[in-house]
Parts: sequence; structure tokens; C-alpha cells
Amino acid sequence: MKLVHAALSDVYLIEPSVFGDSRGFFMESYNRKKYEELGLHDDFIQDNHSLSTESGVLRGLHYQLSPKAQTKLVRVVAGVIFDVVVDIRKGSPTFGKWASFILSSSNKRQLLVPRGFAHGFCTLSPNTEVVYKVNEYYAPELDRGIIWNDPTVAIDWPVSSPILSEKDGKHPELARADNNFVYVGA
Repeated sequence: MKLVHAALSDVYLIEPSVFGDSRGFFMESYNRKKYEELGLHDDFIQDNHSLSTESGVLRGLHYQLSPKAQTKLVRVVAGVIFDVVVDIRKGSPTFGKWASFILSSSNKRQLLVPRGFAHGFCTLSPNTEVVYKVNEYYAPELDRGIIWNDPTVAIDWPVSSPILSEKDGKHPELARADNNFVYVGA
């Protein structure tokens, strides 16, 4: 297993060890001991699974407020996504900056999205399935989002007219978003 530091602090791309042969492959998608050896100590308590039947579905940008803010461990089990994180930690030197990653069932990469980051993805293939672990239970009263096309964040999405849920189409821009994440630098 390999841990790759992303351009934004505390965001990591994880490349698991994959063992393949003529039958297919085997990999550990999660092993608490190995993650702890990499310095990742999140206690994941819930798994989520989404299916997007069409290419161009955009889900996000989502986050949950404290005290139920979530760290997510995201991977794709079918298809391909353009995955995005946005730093929404007040006082962070990278506040409002974003980073993107291609996650797919073939590259088997995983993305660790820490608390204090909004998260979203756009499907690049039909019938894409995304699974992710979280370290806090879903709390609807603390669920928040940022509009996908906020001009101040300026994410370079692979689509100009994504397929959105009604909820995701109504999120505010980052400047008006409800956010209580305070950056505590190292």
C-alpha cells in the first residue's frame, strides 16, 4: 500500500497493493492496522454506496458541520469518477483551493478526504458505483454543501451541464456557506 500526499494538506491518495493473475485480482480495500502504520487513525463507522446510472452525474460538493464532521475514504468499484475536494478550513493557507483525482474500478485508488473539506464527484462513465467509509454518522441537520460551479472556487469540471439532484443545484457559494471549520496548522 502506498500513501501519496496531495497538493492540499491532509488529503491523501492511497494506492492499494493489488495481486492479479489470470482469474482476476485480490486486494485489501481496508486494513485498520496498515492504515495506522501509514499514520491514518480514523475510526470508520459507516459505509455508503452510490450508483449513478449516467455519465455526467455530479454529486456534491458536500460536507457535514462539527461536531459530526466526517472524514471519508472514497473508492470506485465500477466505472470512473472525477473526484474533487475543496479546502473549507477557515484560516488555512489553501482555503477555497481544490484538487481533483481520477478514481476508477481499474486503478483501484482511494481518496482520503479529511474533515474540513467539501467533497464531490462527477461520473465519467455510466453505471458508476462509489463506496466510501465515514468516521461519523450522517446527521441531516448538519449536512451542508457548496454549489458545484462557484466562480470563486472555479473547479474545472469535465462537464458544463451536469446531471444534478435538486438539492445539489441549490447549494450556496463558498462565501455564503455555513462553515465552522477552523484550520489548526502543524
